[in-house]
Amino acid sequence: MNKEKTAEEVLNVLKMQEEILQFTHFTNKDAWELGKLMVEEAGKRDLSVGILIRRANGLTVFSHMMDKMTMDNRQWLERKFNTVMRTEVSTLEFCMYLQNSGNTMESKFMDERTFAAAGGGFPIKVEDAGLVGAVCVSGLNHVQDHDFIIKCLSKYLHMDEVPRLKKL
Repeated sequence: MNKEKTAEEVLNVLKMQEEILQFTHFTNKDAWELGKLMVEEAGKRDLSVGILIRRANGLTVFSHMMDKMTMDNRQWLERKFNTVMRTEVSTLEFCMYLQNSGNTMESKFMDERTFAAAGGGFPIKVEDAGLVGAVCVSGLNHVQDHDFIIKCLSKYLHMDEVPRLKKL
């Protein structure tokens, strides 16, 4: 972990991101527009990532696998989605929680073949409604996956002052 930030400070930043990056509504059209923005942003930065946006009911409303993606990336996306739905927080926040609490995936009854304790999954929450889905990214290291989502959500939601973690 970056010595400049304590575990508590990192968790506070992650919680702030989730509080700030909420939607007023979330439709399938929003998923399409967010997904397109993410694909364009990855293209501009020459990043090869897989992107999944799925509603809480399991309906995939956007999916794109850039060149060089494999079935392993697809499995990571599935596991990250499952983790967001189970924990209702970002997968990076869950990962940091495990690292700092002494808990394990096993102690939380979460099979590592189904869930992921790694960054790259972020809850889609609607103000006054709660969790409605998740946006997930795979292809970079897990902190970069998370930061890519934060950058894209900030841009899509026109939020300029979102704290970011570029590395841990």
